[in-house]
Amino acid sequence: MRFAVIGGTGLIGSQVVDNLNAAGHEAVPHSQSTGTDVISGLGLDEAVAGADVLVNLTNSPTFDEASPAFFQTSMDNLLAAGQKGGIRHFVILSIVGVDQVPELDYYRAKALQEDILAAGPIPYSVLRATQFMEFIDAILSWTADGDTVRLPATPIQPIAAKDVAAAVAEVAAGAPLGGIRNIAGPEIFPLDELGRITLSHKSDSRTVVTDPTAGMFAAVKGDVLTDKNAHLAPTRYSDWLS
Repeated sequence: MRFAVIGGTGLIGSQVVDNLNAAGHEAVPHSQSTGTDVISGLGLDEAVAGADVLVNLTNSPTFDEASPAFFQTSMDNLLAAGQKGGIRHFVILSIVGVDQVPELDYYRAKALQEDILAAGPIPYSVLRATQFMEFIDAILSWTADGDTVRLPATPIQPIAAKDVAAAVAEVAAGAPLGGIRNIAGPEIFPLDELGRITLSHKSDSRTVVTDPTAGMFAAVKGDVLTDKNAHLAPTRYSDWLS
């Protein structure tokens, strides 16, 4: 099959392209660097022409109140180009529990993206993943202050980017789900504990202080960012760290 992977040069997209091509398909990466712009629409018709499957892995440049407009415009443009080009399957990557955290602008924006896809004219699949292991350092940096990192005890089920990419490629090569599939890492940690494990592994002397008001994940109630019944990926956090 032929795949147009929009956002195909990023962390997940580049691996999705590699996985699909290794499986004998023809996957072509598209991004702003290749002349494809999901907001202006520049290059979209050309990107999807001749493709069977459209995989959208683009992301909002901000996590704030501007993010819903990004997903509204980008999805409208991609659906129009996909319908014009005869795309038979449209795949997006979303977040486990995304519809359970309305307090966060970015999560509302991703939920909007899902809704736009589901209401559109193209058979679709939504793959929801838990938090990427690759983003843990960034999460720590948000609330770092000198020798202290403040983190809430929000339950997190980290997944390796390579496992996410493998799942995206698998879903994209299959029949449209017409719904949502959850994927997650094999272990659940309180975020503050995950911070301590990470700093210890790096021989980082900073101290993690449990603070239920600290950072973006303070807005998360309960364990909505985890799913014990999800399709579980193989990579454990300790193995990824090493």
